[in-house]
Amino acid sequence: MLQRFSESMRRFMYGRSGMDQLNIFLLITAVVLNLISLLLAQLGAVSRVLGMVVNLLAYAILFWYLFRFFSRNLEKRILENRRYLTWKSRILDRQNRYYRCPNCKQTVRVPKGRGKICIKCPKCSEKFIRKS
Repeated sequence: MLQRFSESMRRFMYGRSGMDQLNIFLLITAVVLNLISLLLAQLGAVSRVLGMVVNLLAYAILFWYLFRFFSRNLEKRILENRRYLTWKSRILDRQNRYYRCPNCKQTVRVPKGRGKICIKCPKCSEKFIRKS
């Protein structure tokens, strides 16, 4: 019976997005916001209203998580996950700064702490000055 259930679940999930790093982040965020709303509900009347707003936000994030989890549009979900991973790596990168070329919009990475520098775009060779 357990084998039949696992086989039916495997067939149901075939071609669906499932779990990725963005979904893990969304699930953890929804759980943390739900716990915060529970704590706010215990504090008082004003906090209770704020707790309901936070709880509503947690459920919206949870809905987005479920939508992504069961989605069959794999290309869009992969693109969303790639954008999240790029954003996360930029947030965690403490040694570099990222700028966009004013001409071609190419992202250029330069080291931090060099003062005002002239940056040359590797794509279009446009030069622009920014503070690193």
